[in-house]
Amino acid sequence: MPLLVKGARVDLNRPTGDMIRAHPHLEEKAKLLRSQPAQIVEPKGLLYVQQREFAVTTPKDGSVSILGSDDATTCHIVVLRHTGSGATCLTHCDGSDTEAEVSLIMSSVKSFSNSSGCGRLEVHLVGGFNDDRQLSQKLTNQLLRAFDLQPEDIHLVTFCVTELNDREEQDIHFPIIYGIAVNVKTAEIFPATFPEKGPDEDLRSARVLTGAPLTNIYDAKTEQLRIGPYFWGPFPHVDFWLEQDDAQILQNLSTSPLAEPPHFVSHIRATLTFLKEHPFPSQSLFPDRKPRIYKKNEEGLWEQVCSDKI
Repeated sequence: MPLLVKGARVDLNRPTGDMIRAHPHLEEKAKLLRSQPAQIVEPKGLLYVQQREFAVTTPKDGSVSILGSDDATTCHIVVLRHTGSGATCLTHCDGSDTEAEVSLIMSSVKSFSNSSGCGRLEVHLVGGFNDDRQLSQKLTNQLLRAFDLQPEDIHLVTFCVTELNDREEQDIHFPIIYGIAVNVKTAEIFPATFPEKGPDEDLRSARVLTGAPLTNIYDAKTEQLRIGPYFWGPFPHVDFWLEQDDAQILQNLSTSPLAEPPHFVSHIRATLTFLKEHPFPSQSLFPDRKPRIYKKNEEGLWEQVCSDKI
């Protein structure tokens, strides 16, 4: 069955503006979400999800209580939750292969929900804005269609995307919400920023810059964060890009140069430097072809564990 709003199928042949007018409660909920100040989420109990990553867990998780992601401009952050089992997935989509990505996160949530006879699947979409290239609108439409293609009923509960997440300042458009978090125990979703985006922030960002597909980074059964193994070749023209000034990097390596957060260029430089230092990760990072494994310690922070102890 398809994508539903209050039990009625969403008509995807109509513009999203029509859909919003047909379901004013979605607009009210988006307005309420936008009005909340972004909460600073500290690392304790947090699993941070980068672009083209997803993680799924349940309220029974003793290590992770918050899933979150930010730095989304044209990207969308998706939360899919089963109300019966409480299984919750968060992913950060950029439109690279939306249909396949939605199938992947659907499977991941259903794998924790098969034994639960009651409950329903609910989806929350946040991100994007009225960007010049209309990349946000395209991604919004892709996500709606991908969820509508699924065999299960999926209930659209939060829709704070593109025109509903847009603000204008001196004729320049920006997203209002750049990041969100979901409390896996309570199901609360709120705007958020994250001082810590690790572990292995540069490694995970490098994987995205080399064009890798969406990947699952968390094993909820063992409560382990698993990074890699990832493989790529020398990044094209890496020295050229590292020599460019900030304006050139912003203009050429962003989908929305005017709307990026202040740390965008420094983040890209760090990622490019990492790619230069590790042109062959199979040799320098993953010589044994095993993932880098992390577990939460007693302070609630990620700590690397040796794979031979697993």
